[in-house]
Amino acid sequence: MPSSGTPRPSRSTRSFRSTPVLIVTSLAVFLLSAAVLLPRYIFTNPTQVLPTSPAIPNSPQHPLPEDNHQPNTMGGGPITPGYRSVAYFVNWAIYGRKHRPQDLPVQNLTHILYAFANVRPESGEVYLTDTWADTDIHWEGDSWNDSGTNLYGCLKQLNILKSRNRNLKVLLSIGGWTYSSNFRQPASTHEGRENFARTAVDLLKNMGFDGLDIDWEYPSSPTEASHLVALLSTLRHHLDVYSQTLPHRPHFELTVASPAGMHNLQNMDLPGMDQYLDFWNLMAYDFAGSWDQTAGHQANLFPSPYNPQSTPFSTDAAVNHYINQGVHPSKIVLGMPLYGRAFQQTDGPGAPYSGVGEGTWENGVHDYKKLPLEGSEERYDDHAGASYCYHPGTRTMVSYDTVPLARRKAQYVVDRGLGGGMWWESSADKEGPESLIGNVVDAFGGPGALQYKENSITYPDTKYDNLRNGL
Repeated sequence: MPSSGTPRPSRSTRSFRSTPVLIVTSLAVFLLSAAVLLPRYIFTNPTQVLPTSPAIPNSPQHPLPEDNHQPNTMGGGPITPGYRSVAYFVNWAIYGRKHRPQDLPVQNLTHILYAFANVRPESGEVYLTDTWADTDIHWEGDSWNDSGTNLYGCLKQLNILKSRNRNLKVLLSIGGWTYSSNFRQPASTHEGRENFARTAVDLLKNMGFDGLDIDWEYPSSPTEASHLVALLSTLRHHLDVYSQTLPHRPHFELTVASPAGMHNLQNMDLPGMDQYLDFWNLMAYDFAGSWDQTAGHQANLFPSPYNPQSTPFSTDAAVNHYINQGVHPSKIVLGMPLYGRAFQQTDGPGAPYSGVGEGTWENGVHDYKKLPLEGSEERYDDHAGASYCYHPGTRTMVSYDTVPLARRKAQYVVDRGLGGGMWWESSADKEGPESLIGNVVDAFGGPGALQYKENSITYPDTKYDNLRNGL
């Protein structure tokens, strides 16, 4: 397994001579170089836990850390400075949510994760789940009289966004909570992994994706963990082989959605996975919900020293675990929720509750753009790094990220040298000055602080004539 990619002092290419003067001179140069480079190595050592800051940033401008880049691992492409800004776009958003790819805040994004493709458990075939939304629906500007075989739907619109914003990458996300059980069988065999990789790369070359995101929630044993590593290895190989057939040799990215709770982390081979991944989308949310006995914070940064019942998990503990397992901080992208989880008939965080009530699209879950609930007051737990709204009359609490907390999380990313931010999911954000995505990017230093890495807009092997011809 390759190293984590931490920069190390370079070796001198000069040979030592036999004369004492040259030996002493060369030794002095070596010691001087080591004295200069060693502090840099210590700062970027992936096993070092960097300090955190509990303060909410007072200024939206924060300098990029010197080594906030992706290291050169087997999974990584060229070293690229800047922060990633990653949003899941779900293909069902075009229906009741009335949210289209055209509505995405692309000026504040480096990556869109298009969710979800599914897996046939008996064969390992990866396939699209809603071809009407994905490839067929016509929007304004789409002709019904085009000749040939042509791409429409969300994926045409995403490719248009890519052509207009060359820094925007779109990855196909495979799996998700509902489909995760379908990974187990195909990932356990060589034939299943090969078919998974072949069909996933076929979708990539046909639809214009820049990479793949694997969302297996979650391997449940060391055996399944080894199968996931083998699957990532096979995917990395197929992506690289396809890249070599293209004249511009793009690097197709490979990422995962990964857990923050130790119950699931203990069943995963993080070092084994890391060698094939460009970055990790850390799902630092859903720490508390309807499955618990007490109301709690669902996306807190730290454990509460005064109310431990309110923080069953913490972002900081998860980040420390990944780093201690050898994952470079700059490959960890901090996931943040664009929704809140509700608790009714409660006195607040850490207290018992009864029911979760209705939500925006499912019981107990409210889109951020619908929060705070009418008549509620927003509250902030400085020690836990958490926020929520509470209605004393109805005794209803909703745990979610507010603008001040989002900006504090951005500062946490900066302080820890992490790789950026990720959000589930794009339809639930507010527009304008209360956008959580916009505030985090602003706290990073604005769009200019984002990672610039060009996408691929050349797909000669696609079956779609309009995509091959540049739309």
